[in-house]
Amino acid sequence: MRHFGHIAPAAREGLFFQEPREFDADSPAGMLSAALGATLYSPATRPRLADDVIKQAGRGVVSMVLCLEDSIDDSEVVGAEENLVRQFADLDARGSEVPLLFIRVREPGQIMDLVSRLGRAVRLLSGFVLPKFTEERGVPFMEALTDAEKACGRRLFAMPVLESPELLHLETRREALRGITRTVNKYRERVLALRLGVTDFCSAYGLRRAPDMTAYDVQIVGAVIADVVNVLGRADGTGFTITGPVWEYFRLQERMFKPQLRRSPFLEGRAEELRTALIEHDLDGLLREIELDRANGLLGKTCIHPSHVAPVHALSVVSHEEFSDAQDILRPERGGGGVMRSAYTNKMNEVKPHRAWAERTLQRAEVFGVAKEDVGFVELLAAGLAE
Repeated sequence: MRHFGHIAPAAREGLFFQEPREFDADSPAGMLSAALGATLYSPATRPRLADDVIKQAGRGVVSMVLCLEDSIDDSEVVGAEENLVRQFADLDARGSEVPLLFIRVREPGQIMDLVSRLGRAVRLLSGFVLPKFTEERGVPFMEALTDAEKACGRRLFAMPVLESPELLHLETRREALRGITRTVNKYRERVLALRLGVTDFCSAYGLRRAPDMTAYDVQIVGAVIADVVNVLGRADGTGFTITGPVWEYFRLQERMFKPQLRRSPFLEGRAEELRTALIEHDLDGLLREIELDRANGLLGKTCIHPSHVAPVHALSVVSHEEFSDAQDILRPERGGGGVMRSAYTNKMNEVKPHRAWAERTLQRAEVFGVAKEDVGFVELLAAGLAE
């Protein structure tokens, strides 16, 4: 699979200076953690889940979470597990290409149970999402994952969700972060990414952000994100990939936004006023939050609606200017440091302070590609929405 792999090769060639690289479930963990992109959640109760998975793969989704936790009622868990086993068997029988598939469980015991029940279809499973992750809850989850991995002979990743009250509340946050750090460090090779459960954070105070506000505008939430990145997202080799929080709104994008963009894959005439109006009307809050995710050290995003996928991926593509700066900073002859004017002559590139940024930018370029110099977000979004 690859990002933008669902669009025609000729269209990719017209968009990318450097095309996204192919990867699969057996690729190195570092590449997969950067490539998660918009991770689409789906309740495990859906009766045609296998069809949904294949359909979303055909629309450019590269990672999905099939949820047995908060997205379903407590009374539905047994039936949802049975449905998951059936749907995985269906996917295995079809032999179609599927995204990276993860199961969000409720309790550690579900991990080994599900791996055993999946049988041969476990080959399609990339790992588990672990809810309300703390040291106390996390260790049993990670031990169960380790045992399941040995039992099935397949590499299985964990994606812990940081969403517990202990992490949110100021008086317990520091020790909660220390405990989480101890746990994920102990099992580092199995932790693909850390996910943020902002909806749970908001619920603890009876809050819900409006569609014109980002998670960072809710200061209690923004403070937690900052502390999580401070402790767990460092660029010194000790950090982890931390993904952006869920965006809850999905108004009229499918009916209003998409048909306008599909008139031409490259939007001939560049109707700036129309495009700006459409983006501001339907996507402004989401777009601002994606940009703030990256500015705050997050990569990828939890998504609960297919219409969110294309914007996340379009804004994940590295611009030609970013790529040029990163390459200049990392040139071997610059190893001793120094300062230079950028090739675009609009900024200072300082080699030592900007090195970690440049390394992360080239990692993102590997999996999301580098846009051509005259290609921007809207062209990438239009291509991502193409079917």
